[in-house]
Amino acid sequence: MDDTPVYNLKAVVRKTGLKPDTLRAWERRYGLPTPDRSGGGHRLYSERDIQVLKWLVARQQAGLSISRAAELWHRLTEQGQDPAVMPEYATAAIAPRTPVLMAGQALEDLRDAWLEACLGFDEPRAEAALNQALAQFPAESILLGLLIPALAEIGERWYRGEVTPHQEHFASELAQRRVESLLAAAPNPVRAGRVLVTCPPDEQHTFMPLALTLLLRRRGWEVTYLGANAPRAQLEQALDSVRPQLCIIAAQTLHAASQMLSLAHVLQAKGIPLAFGGTAFVVRPGLASRIPGHYLGDRLEESLEILESLMATPLPSPEAQVGSEALVSLLPLFLDRRLHIDGQLTAELPPSSIPREQLRSGIDNLGQAIADGLSLGELNLVAADLSWVEGLAANAGVPAERLTAFLRAYSRALADQLGPQGRPIVEWLDRMIGNGLKRSTGG
Repeated sequence: MDDTPVYNLKAVVRKTGLKPDTLRAWERRYGLPTPDRSGGGHRLYSERDIQVLKWLVARQQAGLSISRAAELWHRLTEQGQDPAVMPEYATAAIAPRTPVLMAGQALEDLRDAWLEACLGFDEPRAEAALNQALAQFPAESILLGLLIPALAEIGERWYRGEVTPHQEHFASELAQRRVESLLAAAPNPVRAGRVLVTCPPDEQHTFMPLALTLLLRRRGWEVTYLGANAPRAQLEQALDSVRPQLCIIAAQTLHAASQMLSLAHVLQAKGIPLAFGGTAFVVRPGLASRIPGHYLGDRLEESLEILESLMATPLPSPEAQVGSEALVSLLPLFLDRRLHIDGQLTAELPPSSIPREQLRSGIDNLGQAIADGLSLGELNLVAADLSWVEGLAANAGVPAERLTAFLRAYSRALADQLGPQGRPIVEWLDRMIGNGLKRSTGG
């Protein structure tokens, strides 16, 4: 990709559909892109810069906040990879986002109005913005151009400590309720073939699979949506009753993705192809290869095209890449000793170092992430979780050394409670701690 700086700000706005203020904010906050300057001090962008911007936009359309998308770019490049050419993050088919105008007001402005109303807990004003948008735009545009980007923006602000959990929950509930109402008004199916959409056990994030259900129904497909946290027994009953041509499962967390693996085996036994996606796979390169199914990519538009193709020409689910059997074999040992690990860590860390509630949450989350990595046979899949926590702590003003002290104490507890057999887990965590120290010190 050409790194020659030749495009001015106006040209980049035209090619990407991003606002000038957005471009400047991304450069200032996240170091992406990195334009040169003309003799007069004006920004000059290269083809590479434009590719970076399109890549970031694609990650946002997949449901990531811009902060997590930028973090993912930096992490991949630090590992010597080029995110722009990785197959799982291909952006060749991404078209520039062109703002759609209506009576002098863009959909983008309505998105900003809805977001502002949600942050002010102003339900009537938020509903009015959505009603105005729906009066002029199809549901697809509302999802892709308003609700999904707005929720991603709220998630980013929460990550930076600028939005409270209550504000995030309020906006999510309003968005979910509106999509559910649009689903209730969706036309009857006109195309042959049934689709079942669900989430793995313990997965509580339902907006993206719900949005996909709406888009599929509006394209004429018969879709059965099971919702969040579907137990395995419930899925088996639904499969026998619905007899779908295709089953779609979405996972937003590593734990949900690990739970998806057992559901994939159920589908294989019944001869039903699996299609899957979700944020869990967007932020973890290589995770998709662990699931025996058709990966739907990281953009809703891309997912729809893949699904259309699978419904037209059913294909068996691809085989999954098998993880390390040595790591999988350590899962029973870790689960058996987990309470002892937690107890040692709680006793070792002084109450003044980390508030008790935060300590309990950190212990639970890290333990679950390690268990999920072991079940999938690849502990490096946990790196994205550690990196995210590191950034969250930094945004909250927590000193980096406090998080490092917690991880080192966890490593000691692992070594003491697992013994020599658990050395691979201890060595992996020690490497993660070293990488985190390098990031925090600029090394």
